[in-house]
Amino acid sequence: MDTLAAVTTVALVDDDALVRAGLSLILGGDPELRIVGEAADGVAAIELVRRERPDVVLMDIRMPRLDGLAATQRLVAAGTRSRIIVLTTFDADAMVLEALQAGAAGFLLKDTPPERLVAAVHAAAAGEPTLSPTVTASLIASVAGSDGGRRVQAVQRLADLTEREREVAVAVGRGLSNTEIAASLYMGVATVKTHVSRVLAKLGVENRVQVAILVHDAGEV
Repeated sequence: MDTLAAVTTVALVDDDALVRAGLSLILGGDPELRIVGEAADGVAAIELVRRERPDVVLMDIRMPRLDGLAATQRLVAAGTRSRIIVLTTFDADAMVLEALQAGAAGFLLKDTPPERLVAAVHAAAAGEPTLSPTVTASLIASVAGSDGGRRVQAVQRLADLTEREREVAVAVGRGLSNTEIAASLYMGVATVKTHVSRVLAKLGVENRVQVAILVHDAGEV
């Protein structure tokens, strides 16, 4: 975060100038957000992020020269501290899961309502993952299995969680943010973050989508 101005800096990356203009208009209406640059492809995005070091990057996943997945992989490998939110126009995009595994902080559909988009940027800047419930559900539907073997295995893995951790895991499976989980389960956000970390470690998964898939396989959602 920009501690002097108490403003979250944001970089916009999309090959469609109209999309960038729309995002700039939406985010520019929040006095606590400041657009520090735009890029039309992954190569320019890497240069922009290295130069401006924004708090948050809104990264289109499909672009010419270098796509958002590859750009995210390179930035994360280089140790960027910017939080990258992947943008997609598809409900189920296989590249989104790869981007999350590469280190993206979350993902959103491009038609996400303005107020949720602004909230997502603030959440990402605060260190919270940003997962569109619609995309989460679609990814789970395309990846999760319905066979008995997977269900039994998922149930067994979830059995290692405490009751509270299980509640948090199910909430994650519903696509809720840490703040939303805190409100629904009457816990502090810091406590939720601790539980999420424990859930990830106990289940041996890398991100919240994988937790959601396990919860779905177990029939909890």
